[in-house]
Amino acid sequence: MNIQSFPSLDNPNAEVLLLGTMPGIQSLAKNEYYAHPRNQFWMLLATIFGQAVPTQYHLKKKMLLENNIAVWDVLQLCERKGSLDSAILKEVPNDFTTFLKQHPHIKLIAFNGQKAAAFFKKHVRIHPDYTFLTLPSTSPANAGKSFEQKLMEWQVIQNYISASSKNQL
Repeated sequence: MNIQSFPSLDNPNAEVLLLGTMPGIQSLAKNEYYAHPRNQFWMLLATIFGQAVPTQYHLKKKMLLENNIAVWDVLQLCERKGSLDSAILKEVPNDFTTFLKQHPHIKLIAFNGQKAAAFFKKHVRIHPDYTFLTLPSTSPANAGKSFEQKLMEWQVIQNYISASSKNQL
C-alpha cells in the first residue's frame, strides 16, 4: 500500500525536531500523529512538560508548539503493509534542507526509534551543525523498555529548549 506522511507540526521558533518514520494505520485513519492509544509519545511529552495528557488532538498540537517542539516524519512517501517500520519499502524522504532553512532555531534533531534514525542517515544529507539523538521508540511494538526507562532518555529534549520557552509553561 502506498502511504504518505502528514505535514509537519511546527512553528518558526521550533528548537527541537522530533522525527518518526511514517504514521501507522491508526494515525493515518485519524489523520493524527501518534494516534495509536498505546503509543506513549503524547504521554512522554506531557510528563516532560509537567502537564496532563491532552485529550483532544488540537490541544496536543498546542502543547508541542508552546514548547517549541516540531514533529515530522523522516519519510514523505513509502510502500508498507501494516504499521511496522520493518515493512517499509520504496521510501522517499521529506525535504529537510528546506525545512531546516525555514526553522533556524532548531538545535536538536531527535529520532523516535532506530528505524527513523536509519532512514534519515540513509537518505538525508545536511550540515552537521545539529545535535542528533536517537531515542527509544514510543511505539507499542517497543515493549523492551518501560515507560519510566523511556522517560529518562526522552527528558534530554528539555536541555535544548530555551529558557524563554520554558517560562511560558
